[in-house]
Amino acid sequence: MDNFQTVLRFFMNQKTTIGYSFMALLTIGGERVFSMVSFQCPCNHEQNFSYGLTFLLGPAAVLFVLGLFFSSRLWRLYTGCCLNPMKLCPRGNCLGCFRVLLSIITGACVAPVMWLCVALLNGTFYECAISGLDDNLVVNLFCKNKTLPDKCREQLALVPCGNSKLSSDERMKLLLMFRAQSQILGWSFIIVAAIVGLLGTCCKNCRSQVSYLQLTFWKRYIEKEKERFDAFTVDYATKLAERNLQSFFENKEPDPMPFPNHKAWEEISAYYTFSRSEQYYSTLQRYVERADRDFTPENRPVLDMEHGIEMS
Repeated sequence: MDNFQTVLRFFMNQKTTIGYSFMALLTIGGERVFSMVSFQCPCNHEQNFSYGLTFLLGPAAVLFVLGLFFSSRLWRLYTGCCLNPMKLCPRGNCLGCFRVLLSIITGACVAPVMWLCVALLNGTFYECAISGLDDNLVVNLFCKNKTLPDKCREQLALVPCGNSKLSSDERMKLLLMFRAQSQILGWSFIIVAAIVGLLGTCCKNCRSQVSYLQLTFWKRYIEKEKERFDAFTVDYATKLAERNLQSFFENKEPDPMPFPNHKAWEEISAYYTFSRSEQYYSTLQRYVERADRDFTPENRPVLDMEHGIEMS
C-alpha cells in the first residue's frame, strides 16, 4: 500500500510533464493521420504552396485558439471586462496584467509549437509547400548544378507526387533536400523553444519574491484550493438543486440557503498577485481573513437575462 501511494504521489507531482507528454503523443498521432488520410499534394505551381502551408499552419492556429478558449486563467481575467475595463488592470497595474496575458499566451503556444515541430520533422507538408514556390532564389537553390535547369524548374512542383519527368536520382536528391530543410527548421523550432523556456523560467524564478520552498508550497496550495473548490461547488449546487426541486414538487416554501453576495464573488474571482505586505496565497484566503469582509448573504441570487442560462 505504501509503495502504491509513493507511485501515485510521484505521478501527481509530475502531472504537468505527463500532460505535456500526452499532448506530444496526440500531436504526433494527429500529424500522422493528416499525412496519411487527408493530405494529398495537388502537385502544381498554383496550389502547392498554399495547400502545404495550410496544412502546416492551419492546425497550429486551431490549437492556439483552442488553448486560449480552454484557458480558465484567460476567462477569469477577461470576464466582465466589457462592463468594467479596469478589471484588466486592477489598481493601474498594467505591467502585472501584461505578464499574466503573456503567461496565458505562452501556455497556449505549447500545442501549436509541438505541431509545427512534428510536422516539420516529418517533412510532408513542407515538401509540398516549398515545391510550389516559383521564386528565382528558391528555384536556383534546388535546381542549380542540374543537367537541365529549365526542366527542373518546370517539374519541381511534381516532385512530391513522384510523377515528375526528372530522373530518379535527381528526384531523390530534391526530396532529400526538401526533407533536410524541413527537419532543420523543425529542430530549430525545438532548440529555440527550449532555450526560450529555460530563460523564461530562470528569469521568473530570479525575480520571485519568495523562496523556492515557499513557491512550491504556494503551487500545492493553489492546486488543492482549486480541487476542493470544484468539489465544494458540485456539492453545494447539488444541495441547491435538491432544495429547489423539493420545494417545487412538494408545493412548499424553500428552506433558507445563504449565498455569498455579488461583491464577495467579484473579490475572490480577481486575479491574485503576491505581495510581501500580504501573507496570503490566493484571493479566497485574502477575502476570508480580512477583518472588514462583508458576509451579508444573498438569500435569493438572481442572474439577469443577459447572463441567464437556458436548459436544453
